[in-house]
Amino acid sequence: MGYTGPTTCAEGVCTYSNPYYSQCVPQTGQSPTQSSTTSPTPTSNPSSGSLPSSFKWSSSGALVGPKNDSRHIAGIKDPSVVNYNGHWHVFASTAVSAGYSLVYFNFTDWSQAGAASFYYLDQSGIGTGYRAAPQIFYFAPQGLWYLVYQNGNAAYSTNPDISNPRGWSSPRTFYSAMPSTIENNIGNGNWVDMWVICDSANCHLFSSDDNGHLYRSQTSLANFPNGMSEPVIAMQDSNIYNLFEASNVYRVGNSYLLIVEAIGSDGNRYFRSWTSTSLSGSWQSLANTEANPFARSSNVAFSDTPWTKDISHGEMLRSGTDQTLTISPCNLRYLYQGRDPNSSGDYNSLPWRLGLLTQTNSAC
Repeated sequence: MGYTGPTTCAEGVCTYSNPYYSQCVPQTGQSPTQSSTTSPTPTSNPSSGSLPSSFKWSSSGALVGPKNDSRHIAGIKDPSVVNYNGHWHVFASTAVSAGYSLVYFNFTDWSQAGAASFYYLDQSGIGTGYRAAPQIFYFAPQGLWYLVYQNGNAAYSTNPDISNPRGWSSPRTFYSAMPSTIENNIGNGNWVDMWVICDSANCHLFSSDDNGHLYRSQTSLANFPNGMSEPVIAMQDSNIYNLFEASNVYRVGNSYLLIVEAIGSDGNRYFRSWTSTSLSGSWQSLANTEANPFARSSNVAFSDTPWTKDISHGEMLRSGTDQTLTISPCNLRYLYQGRDPNSSGDYNSLPWRLGLLTQTNSAC
């Protein structure tokens, strides 16, 4: 996600470990999960097909931006999205110079996305203070929706009904404090962008540190969300900008797709990609260079003057809603954040907007 941010925080303490990025670390509350009243259909086996060795995309214009309301938000960032009961449900970060919070909105068609009403999740049990980089999924074994996010720790809230934004529980955390493996490797970075995906036996938590490391920990499917193991380094790079943040992992057929955001030689954000037959790795290169990226301004076509040169933190449109995070390899679509290429200044005040990529070279 990246921060250059606030000098004060609504709650907690601001830590400044890097002259380019900073992070607010608030206190977190605890609350029990709730029982379910919804039952989305579990994801079935994905359609046949394969991922190409290189990608081409077309992009929409900027679809969603801040509202002209009392919140005075500078940017909408880090979207996570599922389609349930005929609606697209989107969760995202809201950014202002003072810090981050979360927002929810829904709509039935992408042409309506920009007009959808915002519900700011600090009005729910999630509460006020630093919350950012959400991920939404339905955890079928418990019949609960999970919203995973960062709050200075790896946090989550639960809700039996995704369409009731007031129903989110107060934050709980996967760890009591930053795990020692991350503490020993984070350097001048920040612990960011938590991502959960489950296979038939275990749930895996991925995260980044803005310092060239991708971490993975796990717990059993039966024990989730409790019992996360000490993280291991799933991948690392001596150039921290090559393996920066905003990892996504998806099930594709009988294998997995990993994408990680990088900062290119031109300073713009883009995604690299790998595949594996197991969530524990090892990860094999797919499209993971500036010359052959997963998604970068160089392989994205715009119908008009490009509104962004950054292809940054987002989420694939999935085949279902559950914890397996299954996608079809055919005609991929990716909701992402971009910004006016001429914008500059404090990172938290940049005018991030949401756009939608559509793959144009499907191998199916």
